[in-house]
Amino acid sequence: MRLTGVIHFDELTPEIWVRANLDRGYQAAICPIDATAPDDVVRAYRDAAAAVNLPIAEVGVWRNTIGPDPVAREAAITYSIKQLDLADHVGARCCVNGPGSRHADGYGPHPDNLSTETFDMIVETTRRIIDAVKPTRTYFTLEAMPWIAPHSPESYLDLIAAIDRPRLGVHLDPVNMINSVERYYNNAAFIRHCFALLGPHIRSCHAKDVLIRTPLTLHLDECRPGLGVIDWATYIREIDKVDVDMPLVIEHLSTDEEYRAAADHIRAMGLIMDNSLSTIN
Repeated sequence: MRLTGVIHFDELTPEIWVRANLDRGYQAAICPIDATAPDDVVRAYRDAAAAVNLPIAEVGVWRNTIGPDPVAREAAITYSIKQLDLADHVGARCCVNGPGSRHADGYGPHPDNLSTETFDMIVETTRRIIDAVKPTRTYFTLEAMPWIAPHSPESYLDLIAAIDRPRLGVHLDPVNMINSVERYYNNAAFIRHCFALLGPHIRSCHAKDVLIRTPLTLHLDECRPGLGVIDWATYIREIDKVDVDMPLVIEHLSTDEEYRAAADHIRAMGLIMDNSLSTIN
């Protein structure tokens, strides 16, 4: 596992970016530039990371490629293609986007999200993005969401089969698929199930936690790693079984202090797991 997280910069150069990641003890990094960067700038970030053995975990897209507005949808697809091309040039582990939504805001639930038509839109849009770039060094990945495919490891396998492109990978975020009390309370078993089905396809993982709240009806909140119920020992163990260089990306926190606390918790859980394995052996 190579831990990393989101960093907010007031000033950004390749040197500042690399140093900020190393100072936090991160072993991978998120690409801090987008496809509008000139070629020489792209090379500078790629070379700065390679010089200190800091793999680039992911290039983000975060655009709604299946939304109801055809103009916005086309712009999102074009941006996705450019970001995937950037990911290939910097040698990122993956270029990641969500599947989108038929909801206008891109990430909201919508009654059409689970329709066959929407599934087919995701398939055709993903094929179009991958085929436009034909990446050789990276993978295009879809991050799972709770209310649209891929919302389970099984639905992810269905998408992989339907899209049928070797450069499609999985971006695993178990918290996004914890949308029931069964998965919540049995999250260790659910995490193992995700890796059993998707392991060979996984290119990067997200680090978040989840906490159930008392208001009716079922109410689940994302929270900082260590403040919820995720079985981190199981998650780390399953990651390392697949690839000891797998990036694990902390996200969605507000302050640098929160990111450091999250990283400390994950590292502590990894150390506890290593010590327990040593004792058993």
